[in-house]
This record gives sequence, C-alpha cells and structure tokens, in this order.
Amino acid sequence: MTDLSQTIDLSTHYLGLTLKNPLVPSAGPLCEDIGNIRRMEDAGASAVVLHSLFEEQIQLESFELDRYISAAEEVGPESVTHFPNMLGYNRGPEGYLEHIRKAKAAVTIPIIASLNGTSGGGWLRYAKEMEQAGADALELNIYYIEVHPDVTSSQVEQQYYDLVREVKSAVHIPVAVKLGPYFSSMTNMARKLEAAGADGLVLFNRFYQPDFDLESLEVVPNLILSNSHELLLRLNWIAVLYGNIKPDLALTGGVHTATDVVKAMMAGAKVAMMTSALLKKGINYLDTVLTELLIWLGEHEYDSIRQMQGSMSRNAVPQPQAFERANYMKVLSSYAMR
Repeated sequence: MTDLSQTIDLSTHYLGLTLKNPLVPSAGPLCEDIGNIRRMEDAGASAVVLHSLFEEQIQLESFELDRYISAAEEVGPESVTHFPNMLGYNRGPEGYLEHIRKAKAAVTIPIIASLNGTSGGGWLRYAKEMEQAGADALELNIYYIEVHPDVTSSQVEQQYYDLVREVKSAVHIPVAVKLGPYFSSMTNMARKLEAAGADGLVLFNRFYQPDFDLESLEVVPNLILSNSHELLLRLNWIAVLYGNIKPDLALTGGVHTATDVVKAMMAGAKVAMMTSALLKKGINYLDTVLTELLIWLGEHEYDSIRQMQGSMSRNAVPQPQAFERANYMKVLSSYAMR
C-alpha cells in the first residue's frame, strides 16, 4: 500500500463497528477456509462475512427435511431434484459455530456470521449461538422468491418483518439484512425492516436463475459471477435510501474496481462487499484495490472516505429526478442509432 495511507483516512463505521477501510469480502466459498480468512486480513480486508448457514441445514440435522420434499412433490416429482444437497454444502450447524470460533482466534478483524432462512422457528436459536461463538455481527441473508399464486406481496413483506424481528429479539449483536431488489416499494420496505430492528441493509442479493438443458430436458444450475455493470442497480437504491433510513447501507454485487468502491461510498454505502472479483483475481487483489483507492482519493484531494459518503445520494445531487421516472425518457432518447 502506498504512503498515502498515512495521510488519507479510509476508516468507516458499519453496524457499530469501526473498520479500517470499506472493503469487506462477502459471504462466499472463500470464507469457508480459515487460511483464506487470514490472507484476506493480510491483504487489507476490514471485516469478513462468513459463508451462510442455511435454515435447511439445521432442519436436515433435526430430521425435518421431509416436509420440504413433500411440498416439492406436490408441485411435481421433478421438483425434488431442485432441492439443494445440503449434506455436501458444508459442515452443518455445529461445524459452523466452530468455524466462527476458529476465525475469531485466527484474525483481529470483525467476523460477521451469515444466517440464511425464510421462516421463524426453533432454528433461530442458532442466531444466539452464533453470537455466543464470538460473531461480531450477523447478516441475515434472506434468499426467498414466493411462487404460490395465493400469497400476496404484503404477506411476503410481513414474513421479512417477522423474521427480522425474531432474530433481533434473540441476539444483542448488530443484525444486517441482505435482501433482493424485487419489492414494489423498496423505500417503504426498508423502513419496515428498520422498524423491525435491522441495524443495516445489504443491497442486493443475487438470485441465481436456472437454465434449461435442451438435450436432457432438465433444469440445471447456472452461476455467473458478477461484473461492474451490476453495480448500477445497487447504486441507485443506496443513493435513494441514504438519509431516509437509519440502518447502515452496504453494497454487494458488482464491486470489482477502486472506482466501484468510490461510487458505492458516494451513493451512501458504509462498506463495499466483494466476492466475484476475489474468485476471479485472487485474495491479494484486495491490496490492489486498496492501493488504487488511495491513489484515486489523493488525486481528487479527498482526506477521508467519510468525506465522500452520501455525496452523490438522491438528497445531495442537484437533479434528484435522475433517480426517478423523469429520467426514463432521457435515457431512452440518449442512445443514437448508428
């Protein structure tokens, strides 16, 4: 890292934690290995979000998986094959708690546990056990798409609200909520999550749509790593939400370069989370991004990250309508046919 690190303050505050910079590896396979977590800290990561512990894993361990399979069979026999093989995903709940303890012993940066679920129930006790294992904060990763025609949007939103409220009642550490962009009124939903007790919002979860294998006539998994273009949706909503809600905002999805990090901060994010870029370029790429971030800040005469946070939010720019429908026709008419 350059000598600029002595004169430019990269620190930020997220979930009540003081972080040395805004770069946080997000939940992903790299975080399953303690050695990788050590290398992340050495490369400059300010905190790490561990891979998720899934509600299904806990229920599987409790011999409660049958009701999910039965529900899938009601849709169609082939639906059973779409249910994830959670036995092969990772160590299960007890192993996850031990992973938290080992990670805390291995590094000095904050460790954020990740719990992925969609319903209330006895599995929520693991949120408390994650806290007891030493997690500094909890990211509630809600990966959920309702497909039943009788379930209304208000019922879906209530399910999110109830889940966040139950988790908050179980722990004393900060809780961030990672959610997708598919809400009719994102600002209203954000305020509901704030009322439920969320300390932060992580925008946005990437929903992985399956593909069709035309030869075998099967639905197959399809995972494509993110790119910087995906940043735009996140920038838009963080810029709109900044200043309108109290929870901290984290941007995840599409952060690949130092300028991506700058944009995230200017929109109003407290941290910029990365996974795809590290999978593509290696963990040491964190150091490259931090060095380039310092160079950019120095060239543009910024003294700190906090100086720019929210400077391009909806409430700060001269033309806030650029974030709204008024900009729709302008964008469409801006493309000239060649």
